[in-house]
Amino acid sequence: MGRAEERRARQRGGHRAAPKRRRSEPAPTAGTASGASGGAPASGKPAKSLIRRIFGWKKILGAFFGVCLLGILGFIGLYLYVDIPEGNAAAQQQSNVYKFSDGTILARKGEVNREIVDLSKVPRKVQLTFVAAENKSFYHDSGVDLRGTARGLINTVSGKGKQGGSTITQQYVKNYYLNQDQTVTRKLKELVISLKVDREKSKDDILAGYINTSYYGRNAYGIQAAAQAYYHVDAQDLSVAQGAYLAALLQAPSQYDWAVATKTGKRLVTQRWNYVLDNMVEEGWLSKSDRDGLHFPYPKEPKGAPGLGGQKGYLVELANQQLERQLMAQEGLTQSQAENAVVDKGWTITLNIDRKKQAALEKAVRTQLTGKLDPKKRKVDGAIQAGAVSVDPKTGRIVALYGGQDYYKHYFDNAARSDYQPASTFKPVILAAALEQNATTQDGKPITASTVYDGTSRRQVLDHGAKVGFAPPNEDDVDYDKITVQQAMNKSVNSVFAQMGVDVGMDKVMATAGKLGMDTKGMQAVPAQTLGSMGASPLEMAGIYATFANHGYKVTPTVIKSAENRGRTVDMPNPVGGSVISRTAADTVTSVLTGVVDDGTAKRSVADNPLRDGQQVAGKTGTSDENKSAWFTGYTPDLVTSVGLFGEDPKTKAHVSMKGATGLLPPPGRINGGGYPAQIWATYTFGVTDKASFDLNTTQGAAVEPTETPTWTHTPTQTPSQTPTETPSQTPESPTETPSQTPPSQTPSQTPTQTPTQTPTSGPPTTSISPENPLDPENVPDGT
Repeated sequence: MGRAEERRARQRGGHRAAPKRRRSEPAPTAGTASGASGGAPASGKPAKSLIRRIFGWKKILGAFFGVCLLGILGFIGLYLYVDIPEGNAAAQQQSNVYKFSDGTILARKGEVNREIVDLSKVPRKVQLTFVAAENKSFYHDSGVDLRGTARGLINTVSGKGKQGGSTITQQYVKNYYLNQDQTVTRKLKELVISLKVDREKSKDDILAGYINTSYYGRNAYGIQAAAQAYYHVDAQDLSVAQGAYLAALLQAPSQYDWAVATKTGKRLVTQRWNYVLDNMVEEGWLSKSDRDGLHFPYPKEPKGAPGLGGQKGYLVELANQQLERQLMAQEGLTQSQAENAVVDKGWTITLNIDRKKQAALEKAVRTQLTGKLDPKKRKVDGAIQAGAVSVDPKTGRIVALYGGQDYYKHYFDNAARSDYQPASTFKPVILAAALEQNATTQDGKPITASTVYDGTSRRQVLDHGAKVGFAPPNEDDVDYDKITVQQAMNKSVNSVFAQMGVDVGMDKVMATAGKLGMDTKGMQAVPAQTLGSMGASPLEMAGIYATFANHGYKVTPTVIKSAENRGRTVDMPNPVGGSVISRTAADTVTSVLTGVVDDGTAKRSVADNPLRDGQQVAGKTGTSDENKSAWFTGYTPDLVTSVGLFGEDPKTKAHVSMKGATGLLPPPGRINGGGYPAQIWATYTFGVTDKASFDLNTTQGAAVEPTETPTWTHTPTQTPSQTPTETPSQTPESPTETPSQTPPSQTPSQTPTQTPTQTPTSGPPTTSISPENPLDPENVPDGT
């Protein structure tokens, strides 16, 4: 039946076959006939739901366009309302005031090192390095990056903060007209002013303003000051390679300063330098052949800022760095933004530094070391660098710091540098990992202070019977036969801790190191790390040992007590965090380390020091391969101090041996951890602390009476007669200079459970050993 006939039938009231329902139509409900007046529309269509009536697509689209219109009108209003302010970059610079913990003035820093130069004085290709680095579209954009600005606004509103993608015009506006605040208001103003500046000023004027107001590090504002600070030339004499380095610096000035950069920082700035030059080639601003002929332009040695001589500069720089890191974490600033927000911006920063302890530490270094150095008589004396950090383990406060002989003479802070090996000061971390993991030897015995290991020098380390290709020599190649963990720590027996690291699992050892505060990023979990072959700073080691002293609660040393700026106070993180290892494990490490002082490698300089007066002390010595670094990190119940000595060529900055320094040591004149570092530590610590006792929750180690004496261990009096502690008083420990790897022809010695038949003997160090381990032998320390 056709549609016309159906319609006529309905009009007559007749009933024919009901039309078929479309699939999209709902079936009639019970009791409701098709076409009846049961509430359905006459057309048969279902009624719209309330949600569909409120949120129809037309209404949503209308609302969207309405919001867009309001946004456009609002932006037009903002554009008309916001004017370009007076440029005031120089006036924004104000002195920062730094105070000791008692409120007395330490330093006042704020003299701005800036000299404005005309863009015509800067070589054209050097100008283009900045464009290539920051904003390739600079010459044909409108002055703003809308997507980047939108991303920044969203991040600011959501609390993420950190933004990227700003144009050169926006960065210039931020530096010259505004500030580094991460607020929606500031970002909107930046957007509007950038648009207006781009319309009213030429691109050359904007570029000149940008390179003349940016901060390059080394207290240098503007390209002229930066050219002098990094290359000792005027801006007009900069090469393209040098310009590319300065342009790369702007992303993170202090992190990318070659003089103080970490390995990671050097890698990143090199990558960015290449990025700048590659962009220039891509844009046609530099030929490929010229690009290929350029070499990385290493900067000149920096000079300290005025008014920061002696230790002041090191303290000020560390305070700035810690404040910058907090602003980056708290407000989402980039590294460059944080530096711009801190350096010479009117901060009042009170440090945790105790004036009396600071003076005592400086005096201890002078009387025990630097006063004995004479570079005119001995070339090696000019290569000796000292660094030290002293921390209150209960609060995490850095109460004293020694960064070098003078900030003007040595810009690099020795207290915070992490390019030298901590050597055997890492051994307590291995023990901590073993105790925390309830690890066992490979024959199933729990690792405790009384566990017996095979102390044979150059003993092949085994992993469940399989060679791992590592067999480090002990100090002076001494064989120790069967020896307890306590004795091995006292005598710093490399072969024992190399095996222990494998027993525990090197991945677990390195994980524990990270929990305790060591920066383990990029470090390999290999057996050679048991000898402290990684890099670490006195600041790091002080934090690790402070965590031991604080019963396993994480201590992150901080130099800042408070930081205020124009009524605003920055909340600094609590230096003491939660528990990262158990109290029993931490206290056992402390107990064992008292044996190093009383019966081991630090006995002569620390335990027998006439200033000790019964003070309880725990600590560990360390001397790296080829005598390039020497350490003593130790603590009383109330104070942790890490002292490091480093051999650094004064011209090339290469790591060199310290052998023969001062001319006061018997042949071969080795500087070791139990010598000058321990002497500095003792002179300082015993002069500023009162007698106190450790509160230990452990039944192990030298600080407590053992509950049971195993019949299979040697007592401390049965250790070899030719130990490091029986050398002359100036050299309590004497590291070997042989590489730590085992020769291919050497056969493995006994496992830890076997007993060597020979008695302990010592032999002369051997040389020219072919490494079986793939690690570079020059990077593996003696570990004493």
